Amino acid sequence: MTLSALQKYILKECYQYLKPRVPRQPFTKFYARTTHPNADSITVSLERLIDRGLLIGFGRRTPKKWFIEEVKLTPLGRKTTRSLYGKQQQLPLLKI
Repeated sequence: MTLSALQKYILKECYQYLKPRVPRQPFTKFYARTTHPNADSITVSLERLIDRGLLIGFGRRTPKKWFIEEVKLTPLGRKTTRSLYGKQQQLPLLKI
C-alpha cells in the first residue's frame, strides 16, 4: 500500500497521540513551513485513509458533505503505522 508523506504523517501523529481520538489540529503542523495550512489536502488525505480502513472518522454530516472533526486508528492502521517506523527512508540519489 503506497502512502503519501502527508498520510504517513497523519498515521504517525495518531499513533503517538495520548488519547484514542485525535482532533484535526495536530495535522496542520505538517504545513508549518508554508504560509498557510492546506486544509483541503488534509481532508482528502483523511477521507482516503478512512476509505482504506486505516482510520475511523468522527464528525458532522450535512446533506452535501462530511466535516471530519476527530479520527481514530483501526487495528489495521496501527499495524501499518508500526511497519512505517521500521522502514528506513531512502535518499534521492541518482543511479549511474
